[in-house]
Amino acid sequence: MREKKSIVRDQDGWTFMETLIVIAIVMVLSASVGFVAAGSLDKARKASAQVQMEAFGTALEAFYIDMGRYPTAEEGLSSLRKRPEGAGGWAGPYIFKDVPKDPWGHDYVYLCPGEGENPFCIKSLGADGQDGGDGKNEDVVF
Repeated sequence: MREKKSIVRDQDGWTFMETLIVIAIVMVLSASVGFVAAGSLDKARKASAQVQMEAFGTALEAFYIDMGRYPTAEEGLSSLRKRPEGAGGWAGPYIFKDVPKDPWGHDYVYLCPGEGENPFCIKSLGADGQDGGDGKNEDVVF
Protein backbone atom coordinates (compact mmCIF):
# COMPACT_ATOMS: atom_id res chain seq x y z
CA MET A 1 0.00 0.00 0.00
CA ARG A 2 0.89 3.40 -0.68
CA GLU A 3 1.18 5.89 2.08
CA LYS A 4 -0.66 9.08 1.65
CA LYS A 5 1.37 12.11 2.29
CA SER A 6 -0.46 14.73 4.16
CA ILE A 7 0.24 18.19 2.98
CA VAL A 8 0.08 20.84 5.62
CA ARG A 9 -0.87 24.20 4.29
CA ASP A 10 -0.32 27.39 6.18
CA GLN A 11 -3.57 29.24 6.35
CA ASP A 12 -3.08 32.88 7.13
CA GLY A 13 -6.14 35.01 7.77
CA TRP A 14 -8.76 35.91 10.27
CA THR A 15 -11.10 33.57 11.96
CA PHE A 16 -14.72 34.55 12.29
CA MET A 17 -14.29 35.19 16.01
CA GLU A 18 -11.32 37.51 15.46
CA THR A 19 -13.34 39.46 12.91
CA LEU A 20 -16.21 39.90 15.37
CA ILE A 21 -13.83 41.13 18.06
CA VAL A 22 -12.29 43.70 15.72
CA ILE A 23 -15.75 44.92 14.66
CA ALA A 24 -16.79 45.26 18.31
CA ILE A 25 -13.67 47.29 19.14
CA VAL A 26 -14.23 49.60 16.18
CA MET A 27 -17.88 50.12 17.19
CA VAL A 28 -16.92 51.00 20.78
CA LEU A 29 -14.30 53.50 19.60
CA SER A 30 -16.73 55.04 17.10
CA ALA A 31 -19.41 55.46 19.74
CA SER A 32 -17.05 57.17 22.18
CA VAL A 33 -15.82 59.57 19.49
CA GLY A 34 -19.44 60.28 18.52
CA PHE A 35 -20.35 61.35 22.07
CA VAL A 36 -17.34 63.66 22.26
CA ALA A 37 -18.17 65.15 18.85
CA ALA A 38 -21.78 65.83 19.89
CA GLY A 39 -20.56 67.92 22.83
CA SER A 40 -18.20 69.82 20.56
CA LEU A 41 -21.04 70.49 18.12
CA ASP A 42 -23.06 72.26 20.83
CA LYS A 43 -20.05 74.41 21.75
CA ALA A 44 -19.50 75.24 18.07
CA ARG A 45 -23.12 76.30 17.65
CA LYS A 46 -22.92 78.62 20.66
CA ALA A 47 -19.67 80.13 19.36
CA SER A 48 -21.20 80.57 15.90
CA ALA A 49 -24.23 82.36 17.37
CA GLN A 50 -21.94 84.65 19.38
CA VAL A 51 -19.89 85.54 16.29
CA GLN A 52 -23.01 86.28 14.23
CA MET A 53 -24.44 88.46 16.99
CA GLU A 54 -21.16 90.38 17.26
CA ALA A 55 -21.36 91.07 13.53
CA PHE A 56 -24.94 92.33 13.99
CA GLY A 57 -23.68 94.54 16.84
CA THR A 58 -21.10 96.13 14.56
CA ALA A 59 -23.77 96.71 11.90
CA LEU A 60 -26.11 98.19 14.52
CA GLU A 61 -23.38 100.65 15.53
CA ALA A 62 -22.99 101.71 11.87
CA PHE A 63 -26.80 102.14 11.67
CA TYR A 64 -26.64 104.29 14.80
CA ILE A 65 -23.89 106.49 13.36
CA ASP A 66 -25.95 107.15 10.22
CA MET A 67 -29.40 107.40 11.79
CA GLY A 68 -28.69 108.74 15.28
CA ARG A 69 -30.70 105.87 16.75
CA TYR A 70 -30.82 102.09 16.81
CA PRO A 71 -33.53 100.22 14.89
CA THR A 72 -36.73 99.83 16.87
CA ALA A 73 -37.82 96.37 17.98
CA GLU A 74 -40.52 96.53 15.27
CA GLU A 75 -37.96 97.35 12.56
CA GLY A 76 -35.74 94.58 13.86
CA LEU A 77 -32.48 93.31 12.45
CA SER A 78 -33.93 93.29 8.93
CA SER A 79 -33.48 97.08 8.90
CA LEU A 80 -29.75 96.40 8.62
CA ARG A 81 -30.41 94.99 5.15
CA LYS A 82 -33.51 96.89 3.95
CA ARG A 83 -34.26 100.57 4.46
CA PRO A 84 -36.99 101.09 7.04
CA GLU A 85 -39.83 103.45 6.15
CA GLY A 86 -39.01 107.08 6.85
CA ALA A 87 -35.30 106.40 7.36
CA GLY A 88 -33.77 109.48 5.73
CA GLY A 89 -30.15 109.05 6.82
CA TRP A 90 -30.02 105.30 6.16
CA ALA A 91 -26.79 104.52 4.26
CA GLY A 92 -27.04 100.73 4.27
CA PRO A 93 -27.18 97.95 3.68
CA TYR A 94 -25.09 97.29 6.76
CA ILE A 95 -25.03 93.52 6.25
CA PHE A 96 -24.50 91.76 2.93
CA LYS A 97 -27.12 89.04 3.25
CA ASP A 98 -30.55 88.71 4.83
CA VAL A 99 -30.45 88.04 8.55
CA PRO A 100 -29.78 84.31 8.92
CA LYS A 101 -31.41 81.98 11.40
CA ASP A 102 -29.41 81.10 14.48
CA PRO A 103 -27.38 77.85 14.40
CA TRP A 104 -30.44 75.92 15.70
CA GLY A 105 -32.71 77.25 12.93
CA HIS A 106 -34.60 79.87 15.00
CA ASP A 107 -34.89 83.61 14.46
CA TYR A 108 -32.65 85.86 16.52
CA VAL A 109 -34.49 87.99 19.08
CA TYR A 110 -33.75 91.73 18.88
CA LEU A 111 -34.79 94.04 21.70
CA CYS A 112 -34.48 97.82 21.70
CA PRO A 113 -34.03 99.10 24.32
CA GLY A 114 -32.03 96.21 25.66
CA GLU A 115 -31.96 94.72 29.11
CA GLY A 116 -30.54 96.89 31.89
CA GLU A 117 -28.68 99.92 30.59
CA ASN A 118 -27.86 98.37 27.21
CA PRO A 119 -29.25 100.23 24.19
CA PHE A 120 -30.09 96.94 22.45
CA CYS A 121 -29.99 93.19 23.03
CA ILE A 122 -29.66 90.30 20.60
CA LYS A 123 -30.49 86.75 21.73
CA SER A 124 -30.33 83.26 20.38
CA LEU A 125 -32.74 81.10 22.35
CA GLY A 126 -30.71 77.90 22.00
CA ALA A 127 -31.82 74.51 20.78
CA ASP A 128 -35.31 74.63 22.31
CA GLY A 129 -36.14 78.11 20.92
CA GLN A 130 -37.52 79.23 24.31
CA ASP A 131 -36.31 81.69 26.93
CA GLY A 132 -33.96 80.23 29.53
CA GLY A 133 -32.62 76.72 29.68
CA ASP A 134 -29.42 74.86 30.43
CA GLY A 135 -26.84 73.08 28.31
CA LYS A 136 -27.69 73.14 24.63
CA ASN A 137 -30.98 74.96 25.44
CA GLU A 138 -29.14 77.84 27.12
CA ASP A 139 -29.70 81.30 25.64
CA VAL A 140 -26.77 83.07 23.99
CA VAL A 141 -27.01 86.81 24.65
CA PHE A 142 -25.14 89.75 23.13
